[in-house]
Amino acid sequence: MTTISIPCGRSAASRTRLFFWEEAAQDWQSSRKIGRRPEFSEYITRNLRALREGVGREAGTAPSMRSVHRVVLPDDGFDCLPDRYVAEHHTLTLFGLHQHAASEPVHLPGVGLGAACLLLRRSEKLTEAAVERRLITAATAQDLHELVQHLQRLVPLLRQAGIGLDYTRLFRELTGWDGPDRNRVLRSWGLQYTDSGTPDPVPGGSAGRQERAPYWRTFDPGTPDGGAELAALRSGTGREPGTVAAMWPFHRTRMASEWRDKGSLTRDLAAEHTALTLFARHQQTHDRRMHVAGHSPGTAAGLLAGKAAAGSEGKAATAALGRRFGVLLTSADADELAMHLRSFVPLLNQAGVGLDYDLLRTALRTWDDPRRPDAATGFRQRWDRDFHIAASA
Repeated sequence: MTTISIPCGRSAASRTRLFFWEEAAQDWQSSRKIGRRPEFSEYITRNLRALREGVGREAGTAPSMRSVHRVVLPDDGFDCLPDRYVAEHHTLTLFGLHQHAASEPVHLPGVGLGAACLLLRRSEKLTEAAVERRLITAATAQDLHELVQHLQRLVPLLRQAGIGLDYTRLFRELTGWDGPDRNRVLRSWGLQYTDSGTPDPVPGGSAGRQERAPYWRTFDPGTPDGGAELAALRSGTGREPGTVAAMWPFHRTRMASEWRDKGSLTRDLAAEHTALTLFARHQQTHDRRMHVAGHSPGTAAGLLAGKAAAGSEGKAATAALGRRFGVLLTSADADELAMHLRSFVPLLNQAGVGLDYDLLRTALRTWDDPRRPDAATGFRQRWDRDFHIAASA
């Protein structure tokens, strides 16, 4: 396991004492610096045993753990323990399970849970499906208690593979799990797991990243798992991008490491999320791929209009479709555009008309981007022209 020095970060500086997992890593490194064989002191070893005694017990009920807590209990007479104290209890017990029998420190700053699971997948100690199943199961935990139960089964696997974890970060994530911060935590796990963490590109140099093709380009309608994959993507409809664990294996968005680790919600991620959910709705029931390069929404709507003109309702149906498409073109922002597309795509599905999802993702990404003030106007003009060309063909 790779070890690094503990940085004197802002969180550590604002506390009077390091968290126990930070102390343990510092203790091990100190013995190496003075020329001794790297090992944990008796103080650390004794307290690691105390941490394992607290596994499965409620916070505050394991007397042997009291000396390793760093979150101070308020002297207010209330019986309810602070969220930070409860989160620290669980973080300590998980650290105890992880560090048990490991010869090097397992607290590794900068390695989030998603990144650790990515390393576990690459270690080939488990199959890719097995790793994803464990991560997704943890991410869909309904409350902190359930999440900790899943993590208690996951961290020993990380130990066996020699993979560390940032326990200070995990402590913060457990603290906010039952609150509004959960979505940001989920997004950071998903982004860490789906992004390789390759260093950010140097201006003027090569990024050094092997980009993966978007899911809609590689989808095989004949694969046995296709139906389940599309169902997983449809489950993200109307939900916050990056927070739907079932969708994580199908994301290809890359972003700067700082944004990824913070779980930032970027335009790129939001656009890909919406495009994936639309494609899943569009593709279902079809045995050929519904991503068709060059088919803009205007072209697709024009082809629908042509089919409608040939039907029993004739011009009336064509006019109705034209009005509906016109409303889509007037979308004020990407959210409104996505809303209209969600009602438009089922029509394409019924008629078997394809759509260019690369183009659609670009439109969703740039429609209301303040750095591209003319983007929406350009799309409206091109799609309107495409509509009339396809409808009259």
